Amino acid sequence: MRVLVAGATGVIGRALVPLLTSVGHDVVALSRTPGDGTVAADALDRSALHRAVREAAPDAVVNMLTAIPAAIDPRHLARDFALTNRLRTEGTRNLYEAAHDAGVEKFVAQGLAYAYDPAGQGAADEDAPLWQRPPKQFVPVLEALKELELRTADAGGTVLRFGHLYGPGTIYAPDGSFMRQVGAGKVPLVGGGHSVFSFTHTHDAATAVIAALDKPASRPLNIVDDHPAPLREWLPELARVIGAPQPKKAPAALARLAVGGWGVAFMNGLRGADNARAVLTLDWRPRYASWREGFAAELNGATTPR
Repeated sequence: MRVLVAGATGVIGRALVPLLTSVGHDVVALSRTPGDGTVAADALDRSALHRAVREAAPDAVVNMLTAIPAAIDPRHLARDFALTNRLRTEGTRNLYEAAHDAGVEKFVAQGLAYAYDPAGQGAADEDAPLWQRPPKQFVPVLEALKELELRTADAGGTVLRFGHLYGPGTIYAPDGSFMRQVGAGKVPLVGGGHSVFSFTHTHDAATAVIAALDKPASRPLNIVDDHPAPLREWLPELARVIGAPQPKKAPAALARLAVGGWGVAFMNGLRGADNARAVLTLDWRPRYASWREGFAAELNGATTPR
């Protein structure tokens, strides 16, 4: 299958492209700059994108379009995600129109598995509602995700809702921004650290994309590990593994002054996700069943970032 990967230079794309090639797919990367095995176009430039997709002539399109900064200020999440929101809306519209005109019928797109309404109990399956009253800074992010999912469904494609990505190039990599903050003792347990995280290693995200390409289109699927964990459980363990100070406790009201409503919700209000439907639908299993295994593999020998 000839696969066009939009977002091939992102953290998932960098893991995905060599895996697609290794299992026999013919891969074309969509990039803003030309190179070997690429077609050049900005996803926000409709005319250029149509030309690029015609040139690529793919059988399938993988939509990993994002522009997420290496470090995010939770007080200004909407600002930091503005370009990603445009890529998920305007860029996705351009990409799918161009692919439709080129005769493409197979689509796989990147979504999020931590946008579920926190009012529910336990790990959320895909039928659970998305956040009903999200923090102000998360509103445009959520609206862009909803539009991405609607456009993908209209195109007959599958949205893979990834959890908190870790692995090379992510904020949880040894040189990532979150790891630097943990190493400096700057990540507290806000309000008790009740947020439940479902993690996804970049390799597991990539293998899920490959599995989705080989299956009929489906409703959104949670691509996460088997063991959702509250922040109060995994953050102290992460600090221990890298030799960082143990996280201090911080009242939610005090933390709100520093990180805003979204920052507090991220640390104390997220709901984890359940992967059972993806396991059955895609015949897929994460290589790292638990964040404990994945962090141990990624951070073996790592020390406190400086």
